[in-house]
Amino acid sequence: MAKNNPLIVIITVFLVLSLMLSLVKAAATNVTTDQHALLALKDRIKYDPTNLLDKNWSTSTSICTWIGVTCGVHHHRVTILNISYFGLAGTLPPQLGNLSFLQVLAIGNNSFSGSLPDELFFLRNLSSLRVVDLSYNQLSGTIPSSIFQISSLERLDLTSNMFNGQIPSTISKCQQLQMLSLAYNNFTGYIPKEIGNLTMLKELYLGINELQGEIPHELGNLAKLEILTLASNTLTGTIPSTIFNLSSLRSMGFTNNSLTGNLPPEMCQYIPALQRLTMSLNQFTGRIPVNLWRCRNLQIVSLSYNQFEGSIPRDIGNLTSVNQLFLGFNNLKGTVQAFLSNINLFALFIA
Repeated sequence: MAKNNPLIVIITVFLVLSLMLSLVKAAATNVTTDQHALLALKDRIKYDPTNLLDKNWSTSTSICTWIGVTCGVHHHRVTILNISYFGLAGTLPPQLGNLSFLQVLAIGNNSFSGSLPDELFFLRNLSSLRVVDLSYNQLSGTIPSSIFQISSLERLDLTSNMFNGQIPSTISKCQQLQMLSLAYNNFTGYIPKEIGNLTMLKELYLGINELQGEIPHELGNLAKLEILTLASNTLTGTIPSTIFNLSSLRSMGFTNNSLTGNLPPEMCQYIPALQRLTMSLNQFTGRIPVNLWRCRNLQIVSLSYNQFEGSIPRDIGNLTSVNQLFLGFNNLKGTVQAFLSNINLFALFIA
């Protein structure tokens, strides 16, 4: 067997060492990038009631030991930034978009204000992002279109801020979304029918905005939907029949709109898991479905302040799980004492 050429061995060792050195430098550069992003956030903090970040986010220690920061075991890059409930006030820097290994961004229940920088959600940097929780802050402006380019996103919670403008139709690109909450904001315009393409969606909260128009029938495509809340908007028209076919629904909330039409007589045949049915303060007409008792898991029934007519179904007394029943201010007739004896009510409103 021929002996190894010493020159080839030397060259091979040199190349391997060069590659390792390059990888070490790249890793150090990337970790430094993460540090710069977090320090940019720290610089934007105007109020830190317990000085958590000031005391803990120090350049003399690894970012992986900083409070609210979780790093990957192997690459030591930031994967989770969770500073929820820290009582912080300030704005969000675009440099957070450089946390290229970030999977969870959670800053809920603080007092962050201002708009969201477009750079915050650049796809090329945040391809692993699964959870964005910005809820209960004072953020404003429109939603950056860049956020809807992140196909890995599973949860987007913008609850209780001051966002405005229309809900972009490009939201349909977030095909992995399981939870979407835009409630308690100032969104206007129509509910985009493209939301019906989010077939993985389990929870949809759009209540307490300024949305108008009809409920798109495409929402009936959301076969996995468990919670649907559209309360306190200015929605009109009827509830699409397709929504009453969503067998996974546990909660339906349409309170305080201008919706019309009847409840399907056999609605509980298709949504037997329903626990909450809240439809007060609308313009619904017709009779309360006789077979409502088939929704045996119902705990809250709120149909008051509508135009329902006829008698209260006697079989409603079979809803033994109901603890809140609101039927007042309709055109209902008859007495209820006899067939409500089986129900352990916490609240009853029949006026």
